Amino acid sequence: QVQLVESGGGLVQTGGSLRLSCAASGGTFRNYAMAWFRQAPGKEREFVAQISGLSVTLLYADSVKGRFTISRDNAKNTLYLYMNRLKPEDTAVYSCAAGSLIGRYTYWGQGTQVTVSS
Repeated sequence: QVQLVESGGGLVQTGGSLRLSCAASGGTFRNYAMAWFRQAPGKEREFVAQISGLSVTLLYADSVKGRFTISRDNAKNTLYLYMNRLKPEDTAVYSCAAGSLIGRYTYWGQGTQVTVSS
């Protein structure tokens, strides 16, 4: 059983930056593909970015490509999301997820709120 805990959310102005972290425990971190998803009020959860166990494969949603960077530190069992040039439409609860296969996520964190003011 993998436990995931996100941190780093907050309130930021348009154009600002944030770094989200996702601390994992309870499994062999490098064996899991990891991803970030987000859900805005009244909207469906949407994919943001994903990364394979050894950081070989990365994928981003078109809406964040060029502004967000996903990375992981397997020695620290931690996933990151660096968010730059933030926009009000990036406001959402951001959650990390883990799975044995990229694209298929079994474990989820509780989420961290990101609010971008205009």
